[in-house]
Amino acid sequence: MALEQRNFQTSYVRELEIPEVPQKQPQIRPSRKIFSKGEKFLFVLFATILVLFSTMILHTQAQINETNREVQLIGKDISEIEKKNMELSIQVKEKSTYEVVWERAKELGLNLNENNVKVVPGR
Repeated sequence: MALEQRNFQTSYVRELEIPEVPQKQPQIRPSRKIFSKGEKFLFVLFATILVLFSTMILHTQAQINETNREVQLIGKDISEIEKKNMELSIQVKEKSTYEVVWERAKELGLNLNENNVKVVPGR
């Protein structure tokens, strides 16, 4: 038997070795929060500054509106006073005519004495 085994040639088909493609193993990442503490701080800081500036702008606009309202009221008062002044100046012109002054002088008992009248040069 030993002879038979020596002469016996085995024919075998060599299988091609296919290199194994390494499968991607799921990488285990450490759990990462969406925002870090620094980012959260910056968001809160930005929101605070935004609210602060918005409040300042609204406050300034309110002061401007109040000032405009006061200016309009003062302008209205000025126009009313100007009307009264015009009416009074018209009354002064009406009452300062020669005839009105002479009648009032007669009512008070004054007489015209031409010897005491002095003429003042015109202005």
